[in-house]
Amino acid sequence: MVALIGGLGALVSLVDPDHVRSRQPHQILVDTDVDTDDVFALFYLLKQHPKLFHLQAITINANGWSEAGHAINHVYDILYTMDHDDVPVGVGGEGGILPNGTILPNVGGFQPIIDQGMSTAGECRYRQAIPLGRRGRLDVNSNYGLRKAFLPQGSRRYTPLQQPTAQQVMIDAISSGPITVFLMGAHTNFAIFLMNNPHLKKNIKHIYVMGGSVRSNCPKSDSSENSEACSDIGNLYPQDSNPYAEFNIFSDPFAACKVLHSGIPVTLIPLDATKTIPLSKSFFMEFERRQITYEAKYCFQALKIIRDSWLSDAFHEQYCMWDSFMVGVALSIMRNSHNHYGENEFAEMQYMNITVVTSNQPYGTLDGSNPLMTGNSIPKFDAHKNKFHTGHVQMGMQDPFCLQKRKGRCQDGYTKEDNGKDAVRVLVATKAKPNHDNRSSLGREFYKSFLHVINSPERSGRFDIRRKYPFHREVLYKPDFGQNVRGKPVIFDMDMSAGDFLALLYLLKLPVELINLKGILISPTGWATPATIDVVYDVLHMMGRDDIPVGLGEAFAVGQGNPAFTAIGDCKYSKAIPHGSGGYLDSDTLYGLARDLPRSPRRYTAVNSVKFGAPRDTDNPELRQPSAQDVWNSIVESLDPTSKITILTNGPLTNLAQIIQTPNASSLIQGVYIVGGHIEHVYDNGKGNVFTVPSNEHAEFNMFLDPLAAKEVFASSLDITLVPLQMQRRVGSFSTILNRMNVTTQTPESVFAQRLLSRLWQLQQQHYRYHHMDIFLGEVLGAVTLAGNPDLNLTFTSKPVKVLADGDITTVGKMIIDEEQGKQVNVLKNVNLERYYNHFGSVLGDHRQSAVLGSFHEQEKRWNSPPEKMNIGHIHQL
Repeated sequence: MVALIGGLGALVSLVDPDHVRSRQPHQILVDTDVDTDDVFALFYLLKQHPKLFHLQAITINANGWSEAGHAINHVYDILYTMDHDDVPVGVGGEGGILPNGTILPNVGGFQPIIDQGMSTAGECRYRQAIPLGRRGRLDVNSNYGLRKAFLPQGSRRYTPLQQPTAQQVMIDAISSGPITVFLMGAHTNFAIFLMNNPHLKKNIKHIYVMGGSVRSNCPKSDSSENSEACSDIGNLYPQDSNPYAEFNIFSDPFAACKVLHSGIPVTLIPLDATKTIPLSKSFFMEFERRQITYEAKYCFQALKIIRDSWLSDAFHEQYCMWDSFMVGVALSIMRNSHNHYGENEFAEMQYMNITVVTSNQPYGTLDGSNPLMTGNSIPKFDAHKNKFHTGHVQMGMQDPFCLQKRKGRCQDGYTKEDNGKDAVRVLVATKAKPNHDNRSSLGREFYKSFLHVINSPERSGRFDIRRKYPFHREVLYKPDFGQNVRGKPVIFDMDMSAGDFLALLYLLKLPVELINLKGILISPTGWATPATIDVVYDVLHMMGRDDIPVGLGEAFAVGQGNPAFTAIGDCKYSKAIPHGSGGYLDSDTLYGLARDLPRSPRRYTAVNSVKFGAPRDTDNPELRQPSAQDVWNSIVESLDPTSKITILTNGPLTNLAQIIQTPNASSLIQGVYIVGGHIEHVYDNGKGNVFTVPSNEHAEFNMFLDPLAAKEVFASSLDITLVPLQMQRRVGSFSTILNRMNVTTQTPESVFAQRLLSRLWQLQQQHYRYHHMDIFLGEVLGAVTLAGNPDLNLTFTSKPVKVLADGDITTVGKMIIDEEQGKQVNVLKNVNLERYYNHFGSVLGDHRQSAVLGSFHEQEKRWNSPPEKMNIGHIHQL
């Protein structure tokens, strides 16, 4: 009876101001990787009474399940929806760690601490355990396609060099006074804070961690929840290298060790406890019935699409309430802070002696796997003073040292129970408490609390799309070119760099009688992550070309997928792309400008169907995101018998290498224009442009990022025209192209292109991380060469070209002249520069085939006005 009253009291305290009037609110800092379960936890926290719990700041862990650019805007949209635009949000940073272990200000947390150098580019020894595409970072970054469909967009956004960093926000929040920290991802950000700001530790009252797995005798849930015992401790997959670790701790074991051993009180909610609160069928059904608030609908729809796309039939046993359960337990303990043994409504607690395994025996082994011990005269961070940091460090999911047939050998990231002197006393949740109401179908006390809070009208979302925009509607636009003769069919293969978007706008502006853009293929092996495909859809929507199909290519370069589980893989080549400024962070947000584009009704979605290999049909399977191969096949089927396809590639050749393996593909291709490659000693003696791999002076990025694909393409029978790096550099003058665009006729697309070019140029002048911006400016040349305007005086020469794909990292991607084994390729030799710049400006300034929607702001105006029949030239509204 006492427990029941306590449980009801906890629920009342969420909404009853009289209960909390006399209390000072608990200040909370959340560090999150913005996985879907983190989103549930954020909503649960944001709905608490502000006089009891105050969310002071959020920092984003960029070393886990989401990419920084997508995550930061997702969090901004959540805060805007919940009327919490006042909460500071920090992400990234360009600081580094010197070889001697000196931590510079504003380390961005893109790499685990042991691998962090002076760049945000680098290895993925731990992060490669997280799938890159479907059921991984692609789905998390887009929240399975729901984020842009559900959440309204406020004024806050990521902006280069203006976005507060994770360390700045942490320092500001913790400096202000006593605070509690919630860690819902890798511990990289917070460990760096502790190592660099020991004087502020006194302000941290407590740390609550969702992560880790302690005991091998994994607890069973009661039979009413249909849960099964787990066979291994951790949750990595496959477990043939490390069956002990849980994702959050495995993402940076050294950081987790620093946090647990910081001397600050820690409460751990590990897999031991979360496995006893799976998302049961009864909870799911009750949630489906109770979607009262907008945030409840958003959360449920995410759960539903996760369930519908789950690979096995064990979703209700395997998907757990991880981070939301941690937040529930933490808030309950804080509410009962007068107790000292972690009493709370939702979980059974126990003190244990815990340590985090950071390396594997034998200790003191110098096998090159441990950056703390290798290459330094004095081990970094005094690692030699603790032998447990001196062993073999797992190199990846296929580390030969770790692989064993039945059970993996490595324990990196294992939160191990240990009674030795190096263990620390931690309060650990061991099991979710049952519902006090035996008559309820909800088997856990926290199930009841979560549904009550998420559906409470108190502090509900202030904004939703249809409330904010009374005439919101999703409209597709299709051009009507009438009886116009179509030009040559073209497919554009892009990796979504800034230059690719400029090239796309140019192609969309060319007369359809000259270029008939039939489809777009996306290569996620280049400068942007897969979820950035939504920006491509938005550009097409702006230009009234929702008829153009967009196909998503393979997530990994040739040979980089894990043969045992193809959803994960290595980053031997993609590690060259910076994760921070001038890299993925900026590409994924189009340098902060993507949110100025109108929102397309088309977007990536995780919906799928059995027809395409899914375990079951989801709702609306016809909206499935097509693959690059799907789009190729549909375009081939639509061709008349005499037509052939011309392909323009502006990124790695991953998609093209896959296409030419299909029957008769080469015979259907008229020619291929390839932007990339660096041919030494032909036009100049310049080096390649893979600036993040200094040992490789020869390669150009597009060849380097998938050298095996490039090798295959250049060994094929295709008719290839090459636009090499030397020629791209000749058209890389920001001042010239901007001067030309300043005097051209203004269209929405020319204005947007001008803003993007101006931002790239300004960034290049302001910060050394952006020194390479002219790389992207040169990428437009491929599209211009394809168009073949005779006034530009394009000239070509034939060269026997070969791409090196074997050997060490210093030579892969190198393009050489080989008279015996090279393929004869038409190489662009010259272009009239003045006419080139004039041509680009005049094409984008042409009012023909111009934008239907100039911006998101213009789209908002339409959503706030009664619908009118559109009559915009060649556009049909669907």
